[in-house]
Amino acid sequence: MRRVAVDEGVCAIRPGIDLGRHARMLARVHDALLSGDRPPADPRQLVARSWQRVRAQGVDPDLGDPPGPAGPDEVEQRRVRSPLHRVLPELRAALTSVAEDARHVMVITDADGMLLWREGSSRVRTRADRLGFTEGANWSEAVVGTNAIGTALAEDAPVQIFSAEHFVRTHHLWTCTACPVHDPRTGELLGVVDVSGPAETVHPTTVALVSTAVRLAEASLWRQHEGRLDALRAVAAPMLATVSGPGLVVDDHGWVAAVTGMPAVDRVAAPRPERPVAVHGVGLCVPEPVPGGWLLRAAGDGTASRAPLRLSLDLDSRPPRAVVESASVWIHPLSTRHAEVLLLLAHAGRAGLDAAALSNALYGEPGHLVTVRAEMSRLRRSLGGLLLARPYRIAPEVEVRLPDLTRCALVRASTAPGVQRLAAGG
Repeated sequence: MRRVAVDEGVCAIRPGIDLGRHARMLARVHDALLSGDRPPADPRQLVARSWQRVRAQGVDPDLGDPPGPAGPDEVEQRRVRSPLHRVLPELRAALTSVAEDARHVMVITDADGMLLWREGSSRVRTRADRLGFTEGANWSEAVVGTNAIGTALAEDAPVQIFSAEHFVRTHHLWTCTACPVHDPRTGELLGVVDVSGPAETVHPTTVALVSTAVRLAEASLWRQHEGRLDALRAVAAPMLATVSGPGLVVDDHGWVAAVTGMPAVDRVAAPRPERPVAVHGVGLCVPEPVPGGWLLRAAGDGTASRAPLRLSLDLDSRPPRAVVESASVWIHPLSTRHAEVLLLLAHAGRAGLDAAALSNALYGEPGHLVTVRAEMSRLRRSLGGLLLARPYRIAPEVEVRLPDLTRCALVRASTAPGVQRLAAGG
């Protein structure tokens, strides 16, 4: 009976392991699997999944020089666009000095896997240059195979890769530990923080170190978000004082700074010019730009705000659509996953579904909470007040119309267990 190469989990090694012997064993596993022979041990499941992906993408394990890095202008543009530039001080304070002392470099990428910032040991930076591990390089799995950065992006989870767990042979002398960074407002994947160095410097505690630094960075992003909402409240107060009926002031992402004449809500759909926004308990509101955000108040003379809200799912269109009707009609294209989510929430009724229940219904297990919350945040960005949270549910005043599921191709083709049960009449 073959043993597993290493214990399952994020860490690539166990404390006290003989690193040289372990690296040699991993090299034999690597060579055997690529040649079609029986390996002396199984790779970690994380590594096996990644190797399967990169082989399907045609990555060459004997990759020579990786594709050249993007030019400095593109790198700078991406730096400016990336929200991670706002948390560089926190990440530097947590990791740069440690990286220098431990013969590592700290790297920050965007969500595409492009290296935007790199700091740490000058000697290791010089070695990294020879691998193309420089600012502007793309270290996604599709480009350079299994590595902590690309695999953390693909798995949306912390990853540590040691020696021959890397798919490309020239990377076997390295170890890297990476953790994805998410926008705490939306759950959106912003990029990855990585600490890399020579293979012999691998250590299990690096996983906790990088993960803690990322949590501090995400907390800082949330504090900055709250600070911008506080500034927006100062603008909102005099504006809302002139609103005779229900009204609210929100930021560009739909987060609510202040309300008047209505119960408090935390978030609505992201406003767009001249497009009504459905607000729970109010109805359709017209967005008006204000400094730092939007003022929302009932459409027209209030007739629109009293019109019933109807949500129809058109699952046979390509792509599927959510059709929202009140005094006017507007259409939201949906991804297949978002169509499945709305279908599940419609059948859950007023009881709704929490993140774990949605994870079970979509993936067959409760462990995809981060992914579910990110998907729900994106969906609420489009539909806002039609969807409520804690638990996730469709607002009670919204009339929902569903197609005949027995004739729906999207439902029949779905791999989501909860949708399959609906198709079976369960």
